Amino acid sequence: MKLTPQRLAVLEYLENNFEHPSAEDVYRAVSARFPTMSFATVYNTLEALRQRGEVAELSIDPNRKRFDPNPQPHNHLICTKCRKIIDIHIDYKIELPREAVRDFEITGSHIEFYGVCPECKKTDSEPLAPQKNQ
Repeated sequence: MKLTPQRLAVLEYLENNFEHPSAEDVYRAVSARFPTMSFATVYNTLEALRQRGEVAELSIDPNRKRFDPNPQPHNHLICTKCRKIIDIHIDYKIELPREAVRDFEITGSHIEFYGVCPECKKTDSEPLAPQKNQ
């Protein structure tokens, strides 16, 4: 991947960003500095980073892909009111039955916990509709 000023801006935006932004979020932030940059450039940069293992793609939100700048194994807390995603690191080991994985090569896993974040607990609004697999 050729490192253009626009791609560098995408990388800088993702660096230390724990908000799990969508491609649209990244585009809005970076296009302020590069008004002529296309959404396709942002999306293609994120896709190249995903393929290289530098960001993880999250399919938590069925309406849009979210990107996690931390590709290391970890799990997430997801607020059912505001959809905020928070990284959590859990030290656990799951022993799967041998017969369940005999012919199955496991390449990864992910656990999501759903609830209400501290900011949303302060409000009385109803939770948003549940997302997939809740």
